Formats: sequence, structure tokens, C-alpha cells
Amino acid sequence: MNNGIKEIEFELVVHATHEAGLKLGGIGAVLDGLLSAPTYLEKVKRTILVGPMNTQDRVEMERLAAPRNKLEMLYSSYHQVNEVDEQLARAFRDIEEQHNVRVLYGWRAFGTARHEVILVDPATAFLDRTNLFKGKLYDEFGLTSDRYESHPEYSLYINAAESSYQALKAVVGNETFHRRFIIAHEFMGLPLVFAAMLNDPGVYRTVFYAHEVATVRPLVENSPGHDTMFYNVLRRALAEKLYLEDVFGDQSAFFKHALVKTATRCDGIFAVGDLVVDELHFLGPEFATADIDLVYNGVPSFQISLEDKLISKARLQQYANNLLGYLPDYVFTHVTRLIPSKGLWRDIRVLEHLDGELAKRHKTAILFVLSSIIPAGRPAEDVFRMEAEYGWPVVHREGEPDLISHEIPFYHALEAFNRQSQACKIVLVNQFGWSRDRCGQRMPKDMEFMDIRKGSDLEFGQSIYEPFGIAQVEPLSFGALCVISTACGSVGFIERAAEGRQLPNVIVGDYIGTAPVGDYLQALAIGQPERDRIEAKEASRVARQIAGTLPWDEEAMQKLLKDGYELGQRMSWEVVARDYLMPGLRHVGR
Repeated sequence: MNNGIKEIEFELVVHATHEAGLKLGGIGAVLDGLLSAPTYLEKVKRTILVGPMNTQDRVEMERLAAPRNKLEMLYSSYHQVNEVDEQLARAFRDIEEQHNVRVLYGWRAFGTARHEVILVDPATAFLDRTNLFKGKLYDEFGLTSDRYESHPEYSLYINAAESSYQALKAVVGNETFHRRFIIAHEFMGLPLVFAAMLNDPGVYRTVFYAHEVATVRPLVENSPGHDTMFYNVLRRALAEKLYLEDVFGDQSAFFKHALVKTATRCDGIFAVGDLVVDELHFLGPEFATADIDLVYNGVPSFQISLEDKLISKARLQQYANNLLGYLPDYVFTHVTRLIPSKGLWRDIRVLEHLDGELAKRHKTAILFVLSSIIPAGRPAEDVFRMEAEYGWPVVHREGEPDLISHEIPFYHALEAFNRQSQACKIVLVNQFGWSRDRCGQRMPKDMEFMDIRKGSDLEFGQSIYEPFGIAQVEPLSFGALCVISTACGSVGFIERAAEGRQLPNVIVGDYIGTAPVGDYLQALAIGQPERDRIEAKEASRVARQIAGTLPWDEEAMQKLLKDGYELGQRMSWEVVARDYLMPGLRHVGR
């Protein structure tokens, strides 16, 4: 499919990703943005997405076939669909019989564009075939698969690799391509790259696209010093030519680490943020000299009027009044997953200082935290029952269907804040969605999800580990202040897009660079007491900056709308495709 292209540079780009058939999270958002960007569609002749599927997961299969997923199936032995020519159908059947897998092929919409998709279910793949492949992986890449076979994720991607590559060859056919690429999105995409290297060496240029560094996330999350410790260690250890395993010990038991360590065998490496580049260099001496291209994530950018913003804000204010009995002057939000890396306690630390400032100015605020441990959220009937029985989401109870896991300590922390605060209250909406049918009768009837983006005065996102952080800056073009941390990869893109100008729309909390330590061993000793002191000091500074930046009238709101939209435009997916992805592919192609 040539999409009417006039200036083709790359004839075939294959994206190896676990979100090939279904958007599940961050990589899905990246694919939506990049694969519909005008420059991408102009420069890339043909795009094929390749990934696994699980036909034994009823929910996944339902979502895959749902109209909103915009997947047009042309071949699927599972769905009993066959609308391809006989030659391709025979090739798919041969692959299924030889490997004992199921194949799906079709088209999927990404924005206004459509691209080909190949999915393979390897749940019942023949062990002799997969073991032979694992033997080759050991010989060529040193991967000891027997150590990781107890991890379903590892087996899923490894077992699907060879049959997926054979299906890709069947789809591509005898076409000759001058420049063809496979981009492995995270460790999940590397097995397809391995299959290409082993079966057809040199045919594809290969790229590892690091959306994070899987080894680093648990080190940051599980250390009491979090980002304050880790990034101070990284900087000082690298200066001494020491690497991650020199400092933190052997990581080879972690299957994701083992896979990522092979990424230097690719022709190129892309990283979504400046800190991801540093983290990759820290993985080992083979990465320290690797030539890594920055390919940031894009930021959604929509232009709305001040009237549109005020309508959405009024709905949020009314919801606050329905819940707590007051109309807040300001609405703060944090839309995120409820996991340790999101640093939700830092929102409370900032509000502890901001609360007094607002009280002195006779202003009020509310923070809506829309965050759930359960990805799909609670069933609507449970939400309505909890609301009627005990006043959810203002009041929560431990245990299903309400609070579980990390939701419990966070709720206790916000309860403690709410008991003593004067001007601001926090409400945890541990649900997926933002409408009356998902969140209860007290939510305004006309509320929709975009209201929590458009109507927000401030979005928090002070993560401890955040390779980029699209969600933190999504409300930028809607005139919201975006309060992020230096651990967020978006900081580097914001600085480049701002071109040296001071912008009130983004406030950055630096919980890393303020640690008073000498060598890496001193940095390694940073624990919770040291981090707490640094966070308290920095939270006070961030609160003062917020207090001085919050709009006090509609003229100030209008300026934030204008500046936020202009900054968002300079960070769009089109900018990423044009100024980062295409140069990265050219670099790898050379």
C-alpha cells in the first residue's frame, strides 16, 4: 500500500510489538501517533506490524474483534476467516501445520492510515521447533532460555518468533526492497529480530526501540532512595567507568535484562528520552560506546477556546461540589496508573505546602486522582453499589471491589492530608473511565473523559521512573500547568521545544540533582530519610512556583492556553516523525 506517496525513502518498515493487534498501553499510543504522522506516511512505502496473540484469552479476543479496534481480518484460522488469495492462504496453513500455531492477518487503522498486521498464537507451538530455535539463540546470542521458561512472557515472544517471521516472509512474498527495517519495540520485539538474523542474515536493518530500560525500573522502584539514589549513582559510576552490574550486582536471572543485553547486536538503538540513553550506556561497556538515537514520544496537541475549557472545568467543579459540598476555584488532576513509579505521594507533599498558600489567598482547590490498579476498572454495578453504601469515591474500603494493593497506602496518605488541609482536598477515583456510567450518579450527566483533560488547571506527574511520560503533558495544549519531575523523559523534549524560552506551562521538580553526595558509594547509600528531606525541600519550592503561576483571571488562562498549544505543536507526533524517527532510520540505514 503506497498511500499516494511521492517521496519514498523506506520501502518496508516492520514493527515488532506486543501491541500490534490491540492498543494496551504506552507503546500503543506511540504507534497511533507515529504511524499516522504525515511525514511517516510520505517516507515509508509499506508498514507491517507483527506480534503475538492469545486465543485462549476470551477478553483479548473480544477486544481484538471489537469494531472500535478497527481491525479488518483477512485471514484467521481461529475466526474462520479467509479472504486472501490461495497462495497466501496456503502459506499460512503450512506455517500453522509446521509450527502448530494460529495465524491472523489483516489491516488495522492508525488514525487516518491503515497498515498490515500479522498476529501469531504460539500457545501450542511444537516444542521440538521452539527448542531448536532456543538452541540457536544460545549459540548466536548467549541466551540461556532454560533459565527463563517459567516466565510466560518470555515463552510467548520466543515461541512466536520463528512462525511470525515465516508469516512475514509469506506476506512480503517475492517483492524486493532496497531498504527494509525491523523495529523491535522493547524486549518483546527482539525475538522477531533474532529470527530474521538467523534465517536471513543482513536482509533487514534492525533497530531496538527502547521505550524504557527494563533492568532499571525495578531498581528504582524497589530502592527506598528511588530516583534520588539511582540517577546520582548512575552519573558518578559512569564517571568512574563502572556499570550497572558492577554496582547493583548480577542481573542475569531477570529475563528482560537478558534480552535487552542483546540489543547491541541490532544495527541501531532508539531511546525515547535523554535518561533512557544514560541508562542504556550504564548497562555495560558494549552499550557505553553504542551510538543511540533519541526518538522522543510525541504530545497530543488540540486547540480549544477559553469557553471550551471553562465548560469542562465547570463540570469538574460541579462534581467536586456534588462530592464535597464546595465549588473549588482550581481543579488539579493526576491521570495515571497506580504503580510505585508514578510517585503519587509527591502530589501530597506539594499540596501540603500549597494548601497554606491557597488559604491565605482565600482560594480553594480539589485534586482528582484518576488511577486504578485494575487496568479495565471496576464493573459499573460495583461502583454504583459502593457509592450508595458508603459514599465512594470520597470514602473507600479496603478489599475488592474497592481498594487493593498500592491503592490502600495511598488512600490512607490522602485521608491524613484531607483531615488537616484547609483549602484543598484530594479524591481518589480508582476506576477506569470518567463518565457517570463508570463513576456513579454524583458525576454530572454530561461529563466525558476529555473534560478531565480540558478542564484541568494543573496536571501532576512527578514520577520516580518515567522514560517519557505522555500522560503528564497531555493537558498542555488545554492550558494546564504540567508539574513533572526530572525523572521524566519529556523534560528533555520540552527544553528543546522551548528553545531557551521560559515557559510557565511546565513546572519541573528536581528530586535528583539536589542530593549532596560525593562518589557513587555515597549516592548508593541514599535511603528514604535522605530522599524525604530532599522531597520536602523541593516540594516547597514547587508549591511556591505553582502558587505564582496559577491563573488568577481569564486573561491569564487564555495566555496559558495559547502558550501550551504552541509548545504542544512543537512536540507533536509529526515533529517526532520528521525530526527524530526519519533521521534515526537514515542513520541506521547507513
